[in-house]
Parts: sequence; structure tokens; C-alpha cells
Amino acid sequence: MRPILKSILVGVLTIVIYLSVVVITTPALGPFDAINAAFQLNAIVIFGMGIGVGLQIFLSEKSKLFGCKLDVKKKAFGGNSGSTAATSFFSFFSLVPLGCCGWWLYALSLLPSVVGTGVSAILIEHSQTLAYLGLAIIFGFNGLTALKLRKEKKVQLKTKLTDSQIN
Repeated sequence: MRPILKSILVGVLTIVIYLSVVVITTPALGPFDAINAAFQLNAIVIFGMGIGVGLQIFLSEKSKLFGCKLDVKKKAFGGNSGSTAATSFFSFFSLVPLGCCGWWLYALSLLPSVVGTGVSAILIEHSQTLAYLGLAIIFGFNGLTALKLRKEKKVQLKTKLTDSQIN
């Protein structure tokens, strides 16, 4: 499959999965109302995750096409999947006061027993900032991957030029 098409499909799938979690964990609201609330509060996070994950897939596919020796998929996917999970986790907190994601109230009630009351308060209070930080990490990994891919492409180009001069 072409890199652009594959990256678009995975990016859209990321958004669909996020919104599905919102609908599933919000039985008190209808699906349309839950999705509407999610977009009103977290549109940047929702689209940012879709674009970030799609970009990650694009870079991974491009590295395969170039035959790069970079372990892009393993390193970038590992870093980005953790960042994506954290970003979505924190972004759900901001939806709880609106009646969305009622299941997350249960998760929030368990948080103090896992990380302590002080840390829980900080995580909940700054959940939106942490979600944006997660997006920054996703795009940071993508930027580093793009730089590595660019350097590898230059090395391959030099090697081809040297090989053609020898022959």
C-alpha cells in the first residue's frame, strides 16, 4: 500500500478508536452528544493524535521504501504508542465534568491508591496540559525519525554517487 494512503487510513482509524472509546464509556449521553462534547474540548488532541500517528506510519513506510537500516518502526512506534496512550488517557479526564466518559470516574477514583493523592491531584488538575505534552512528544519522535531518515537518505545518495564514479 502506498505510504500516504496507509498513513491516512491509520490516522483516521486512530480518531475513530478514540471517539469509540468516548461513546462506549459514556452511557449517560447519546453517541452524537458524547462525540460533540469530545470535539468541543479535545479537538486539538483528537486531530493531533490522528495526524501524529499517521505521520509516524508515513515515515515508517518511507524508510522501508528507501531500504533504510533505521529501526524506525520499532523505536518510533514504541515511543509514539506510549505517548498516544498517555495523551488520550489525560484528554479523557477533561471530559468527565461534562458527563462524558463516566467510566473514567472509576479510573480517577483508583488513581490515588496507585500514585498517591498529591500526584493524582496534579494529574487531574493538569490533564489538558499533559495531553498537549503527549502530543508534543508524538511530534518530537516524528521529527527525530524524519531527521534520521533524511540523514540515511543522504548517506545512501553519497554511496550511490561513489559507486557510480568507481564503475
